[in-house]
Parts: sequence; C-alpha cells; structure tokens
Amino acid sequence: MHSHEPGHDRGATGAVLETVDVDRSDAEYRAWLKEAVRKVQADANRSADTHLLRFPLPEEWGIDLYLKDESTHPTGSLKHRLARSLFLYGLCNGWIRPGKPVIEASSGSTAVSEAYFAKLIGVPFIAVMPRTTSPEKCRLIEFHGGQCHFVDDSRKMYEESASLAATTGGHYMDQFTYAERATDWRGNNNIAESIYQQLRLERYPEPTWIVATAGTGGTSATIARYVHYLQHDTRVCVPDPENSCFFDGWTRDDPYASSDCGSRIEGIGRPRMEPSFVPGAIDRMMKVPDAASVAAVRALERAIGRKAGGSTGTGLWSAFKLIAEMVERGERGSVVTLLCDPGDRYLDKYYSDSWLEEQGLDIAPYSAAIDAFLTTGALTG
Repeated sequence: MHSHEPGHDRGATGAVLETVDVDRSDAEYRAWLKEAVRKVQADANRSADTHLLRFPLPEEWGIDLYLKDESTHPTGSLKHRLARSLFLYGLCNGWIRPGKPVIEASSGSTAVSEAYFAKLIGVPFIAVMPRTTSPEKCRLIEFHGGQCHFVDDSRKMYEESASLAATTGGHYMDQFTYAERATDWRGNNNIAESIYQQLRLERYPEPTWIVATAGTGGTSATIARYVHYLQHDTRVCVPDPENSCFFDGWTRDDPYASSDCGSRIEGIGRPRMEPSFVPGAIDRMMKVPDAASVAAVRALERAIGRKAGGSTGTGLWSAFKLIAEMVERGERGSVVTLLCDPGDRYLDKYYSDSWLEEQGLDIAPYSAAIDAFLTTGALTG
C-alpha cells in the first residue's frame, strides 16, 4: 500500500498532481439562502388550502361538479403554487442570488405571484409580458414591487427575458421549461393531492375527470402524473383556447407545432409547444372557442355569484361537455375543474361587451347552449 502526501495524487506517469479545491460555500450567501428558503416555506405554512366549490347541477343526473378555487391564494391565482415551487427550485439550485433580479416571461398571473415571492426574499423582479396584458395585472405586479417590461410580439418574450438576465446578471426563471419539474408531483400537498383529500368524504371521491387548462402545462402534468402514480382511474382533460398550438401538437404528435398569434384567454394557450407541457401524461384534449370560454365564466357568476378569469371559463366549458357525455351514457360520478383566478382582473375584457365587440366574439349562442345544458343535460356547440 502506498501513501501520498496530503493534497497530492499521482497521475498515470507517476507525476505528483496538485488537488484542485474550489469552495463556494460563502458564509454570507449560505445564511441568506437559508433565510430565503425559510421565508418561502413559511408562506406555505401560513396558508390554508384552497376551497373546493360545488357547481349546482340537477340532482337526478347523479353527477357532481367541483371547482378548485385557486383564487384564494395570497396572490389570487393558481400560479401562486407554481411561483412558490419555482422560487424554491431556483434557490436550492443556487440560481437565485442576493441583489440580482429574477426575470420571467409571463402574461400576468405567474408574474404577479413571482413578484410577491421576490419581494418576500428581497430581490428585484422584472416581468416580460405582451403589451396587451390587462392593466389590473400590471398594477398587481407593481404593487408587489415588480417591474413590467413589455414586448409587442408575445413570441419574443422568451428571448427578451434571457437577454435581460444576461445583461443584468439576474436569473431567468423560465416557467415554461421548469414548471413540470419544480413541483413535486408525487404529493407534498400539490394541487392533485389536495383535490383527492378534499373529495374524500364526497359521494364520488375518485373523480371521473379532472379538467386542467394549460399555460406552461405544469399543472396538467402534475395532476396526470399523480393520478398514474396512485393508480387512480381518473382521466385528465386539457382544454385549449383559440390561437394556441397545444391541441394541434397533441393530436398530431408534433413537438414543433406553433401558432402565429397569442391567446386572447390570458394565462393559457401558447404559440409554441412548451417544454413543461407533457402530452403523453394526459388522456384527452378539447379545442374551446374563446366565445364559449367567456360565456362559461358569465354562467359561473350567475350560478354561484363569483367572477373568474377566462381560463376558468375554458375549463368550465370542457367540464360541461364531459358531463353532457356522462349524462347521455347514464354515467354517474364527479368532475373537477379549476377556478384559476378572480374575474376582477378582467373587467375590461371578459366582462366588457365593448371588448367582445372589438374582438368579434358573439357569446349569445354559447350562453344559450349552457342554459339549455343546465336544464336538459345536452350541450351543443
């Protein structure tokens, strides 16, 4: 047995090689990191779970419809869960650094939530977003200390975000890549585990369908993976709005599918197949007309007295379609969809008749179809 001098080793030629030792465990940074992670985890610990609301349906159908109300998070949307996961992921990977900005490509709600967490841990935040983003979302980003950086073409958000990160020395969070991997899909109080826990005492505790719209695709991936992991029989449906490529990419098995313009339904739909969208995990997709999405959120307000954003309407219309199919087959069970964010962020859009007219959207046929569905169980359109 041969011994070597401390700090040295011998190469193939027998020459003594110097050990290279790089220590990045700066005490000041490690103290900051521990405190930042504590603050983000404490935010989750302070928060109660979100509600599971029932949408009224005729009792004789034997079908229950629920909405997972994600608007009750501290930042008012489903994206609060994602932002928390992304910040923990970025912090624990050593990507988020003290004093350096976090930058995100976002059409609104993710940016609102990320601005909140950036302020919580004391780093700057810049949201790169389309110029058409609702003024209320911009106000909320700025309220939480964030800065809005606008682009005229939503397809340029990614490269502009990366460029800003490079010039500022900050971190491009890149929700569209990391959403599906930053969240623990096996459990740890993710949205899927929460849904099943809240349904535990209902008459149909294992839903026939869970409906999840896709922006990054992270939520649908988390739910679908959890369903498969726990061997549930639940199927997962992803509705897609107009001007989004997810449906075409999924039906054609085309990872390069694209769309020429951005979605009118803020928060969902993308012009490219995002890395966090996991087509193989989900069971079904639907293409939903934007007018149907708007009609559905207005029907939601009439039914339960709550305004919601357009993405909630996209999911609700698809839930109605699935329930109509169940009624036709005489099938009983439950369906869950998401109430993604509150409607007061969109009063100048989905609740504005002048905006509908400007967009050329006629919701009357879809509103009539929903009214008929809630009476007869059949849905056309």
